[in-house]
Amino acid sequence: MNNSTSNGTNVPEAKSAMNRFKMEVANEIGVPLSDGYNGNLTSAQAGSIGGNMVKKMIEAQEREMANR
Repeated sequence: MNNSTSNGTNVPEAKSAMNRFKMEVANEIGVPLSDGYNGNLTSAQAGSIGGNMVKKMIEAQEREMANR
């Protein structure tokens, strides 16, 4: 049986950290994301949050690899 949540995290701390990260990115790009239901967002707004999250994660990984 798979107990993962919809975002694929099994560790509550990881889910919490991803939610904080998502809110931070949404705030930075001006998307009105709130806790709970966000059905008022357009597909473009929701996609921009995810896209910017991935961009930031890649940049962080590249910095880490450069510092090795």
